[in-house]
Amino acid sequence: MKSGGTMRITDILGEKGIEVHTALPWITVADAARRLTAAGVGALIVCDAERRIRGVISERDIVRGIAERGASVLDDRVESVMSHDVHTCEPGETIARAMALMTRFRYRHLPVIDRGRLVGIISIGDLVKHRVNEMEMERGVLRDRVIARS
Repeated sequence: MKSGGTMRITDILGEKGIEVHTALPWITVADAARRLTAAGVGALIVCDAERRIRGVISERDIVRGIAERGASVLDDRVESVMSHDVHTCEPGETIARAMALMTRFRYRHLPVIDRGRLVGIISIGDLVKHRVNEMEMERGVLRDRVIARS
């Protein structure tokens, strides 16, 4: 594991895998909720038939839709409640930059694009887990140095 400044998105994808759960814009919100639950994920990337990103539908979007429009929103199309403004990152970007982007725009999920192709997704949880592991490793190195000097 490299130090915090040089860790890249590709390092996280290498550990968690590149599976991305997607949905078409015209499926219902209820279908999206079932897919989220079945996959055990917090968001689906909404893509058109050519796999171009059109938005992200998250558990938060669904809850917001129900709060604003009632349970009937479950019969509406995903595109009516999804987040349309989607920022992405590339595999070579640093984890620090991705964290800054997610914090600034209050995103919990960030699609990873390589040469225009969707190759993965990272969540804020992935980044936090990675950072905690990195800190534990750094602590171990420092402990070993102290012991070696004793």
